[in-house]
Amino acid sequence: MNKKEVFKLAKGFRGRAKNCIRIARERVEKALQYSYRDRRNKKRDMRSLWIQRINAGTRDHGVNYGNFMHGLMKENIQLNRKVLSELSMHEPYSFKALVDISRSAFPGNKAVVPPKKEGLAILV
Repeated sequence: MNKKEVFKLAKGFRGRAKNCIRIARERVEKALQYSYRDRRNKKRDMRSLWIQRINAGTRDHGVNYGNFMHGLMKENIQLNRKVLSELSMHEPYSFKALVDISRSAFPGNKAVVPPKKEGLAILV
């Protein structure tokens, strides 16, 4: 990489990393390594976020994430995690319909009844 390209990429860096060629070259090289790595990590992080959102939506209806996805797979519903997370946030009725379909397809998806509150709640 020639000097002109290095300084162009080092624009905005702090201290001598923006105007001293030897330091700028090292910092630019490291910055390019970070950007390469983080383009892949970004995909991982987004998938993890989608799974968390789907899990939160399914637990509202008494099903956990793994059983929900297994039920969808058995019913051959091929929606990706990105779409499912958007449905769980913005279309709760549509998402509930998917949860019901998943529950009927997989026997492990029985509705979980929350425990009754006893003790101090009775006295109040």
